[in-house]
Amino acid sequence: MYVPAVPLSSLGCGEEGVVSSLHLTGELRARLMAAGLVPGTAVRCLRKKKNSLGAFEIRSAVIAVRLQDAALVLVRRK
Repeated sequence: MYVPAVPLSSLGCGEEGVVSSLHLTGELRARLMAAGLVPGTAVRCLRKKKNSLGAFEIRSAVIAVRLQDAALVLVRRK
């Protein structure tokens, strides 16, 4: 069954997904990938602040990502 990819920023609190692709460039892409945000990795939204930041659990670590940047990371909902 095909599950369409959606922006990471669209996950609600408690929702989980699997990273399918990153459409970021430069230092931000490198930092997020170093933190474990790579294709195939499970991610869970822990908290979101409207139009600001999101807190996401990736491989037992919690990272904060601006929602405008999280919109450029595509995930498939679990």
